[in-house]
Amino acid sequence: MNYIVCQEPGDFQLRQKVQPAAAAGEALLKIHRVGICGTDLHAYAGNQAFFSYPRILGHELSAEILEIGANDQGLAVGDKVIIMPYLSCGKCIACRNGKTNCCTNISVLGVHTDGGMQEVITLPVAVLMPAGKLSHDEIAIVEPLAIGAHALRRANLQAGETIVIVGCGPIGIGMMALAKIVGCTIVAMDTNDQRLAFVRDEIGVDYAVNVSKDPLDQVMKITDGDLATAVFDATGSRRALESGVDYMSHGGRYVLVGLSKGELTFTHPKIHAKETTLMCSRNATFDDFNWVKETLEGGGFPTDKFITHSVPYAEMIGDFDGWLKPETGVIKAVVRW
Repeated sequence: MNYIVCQEPGDFQLRQKVQPAAAAGEALLKIHRVGICGTDLHAYAGNQAFFSYPRILGHELSAEILEIGANDQGLAVGDKVIIMPYLSCGKCIACRNGKTNCCTNISVLGVHTDGGMQEVITLPVAVLMPAGKLSHDEIAIVEPLAIGAHALRRANLQAGETIVIVGCGPIGIGMMALAKIVGCTIVAMDTNDQRLAFVRDEIGVDYAVNVSKDPLDQVMKITDGDLATAVFDATGSRRALESGVDYMSHGGRYVLVGLSKGELTFTHPKIHAKETTLMCSRNATFDDFNWVKETLEGGGFPTDKFITHSVPYAEMIGDFDGWLKPETGVIKAVVRW
């Protein structure tokens, strides 16, 4: 069977290997779609934290069951499935407290262990969810949207809040779409006017602010001086991460979703005066995946416009460099297997 491995930064190779066999408690899966996310882009570029090479990338996956034994979910051969790509131990303090998304021994497909950029894969039945009537494209974007869902749930958003979401990449866009369902007023921020136009016209955000044009002044005007009760960073940029608290109201919450590889510095009097609630949001849980699945089933997300690039796996290596460039207009690229 065919697979693609990132041998080292900047080097993808198409190779072949013997098809794996499923062990007890596992399912044999045919991969149909692999979504490309920031983790994959950073891994290819050589600046992804928690990463080693060579590695088969891919954790935004849509699959079909080829082989499966008896299971509690009623899954059967031929079913389409959503894959939870975070393999948790089930025993550590986080898992025992229901926070499997930040398991102390977590292994993420395509990051800590080989992922889905291959024709066939075996995975524990416990990480599979029935996909129902979702299309393979919709299934492939459940995971990135669930990342945003988890961040919103961490912040315990309520209808009527005015929030700022910094970063109009796939994660930020997912948060914006779900926050609209919650009933929030959304201020989207980015440096890319094309992305800002997308979230305004297709997602329906209330305000789209280019951060190069006095963003704090604009947020002050939008909120009549109150600022935002919750701010989310979906960029992973150190500069953005360190400045996000500026847009937050007194008594507000600041949620770090994007991951920076280095250290961050905050001015303590500034965050102390606001009695800042500072939170990190990592990965997602089955509750987040279910929220996203229900949203997609209800037609509440523009999947066809969100996926801007789709290629067969044989063409991915030649196209991947272009997905690193914002000028290509890429929002979400998907590889078809």
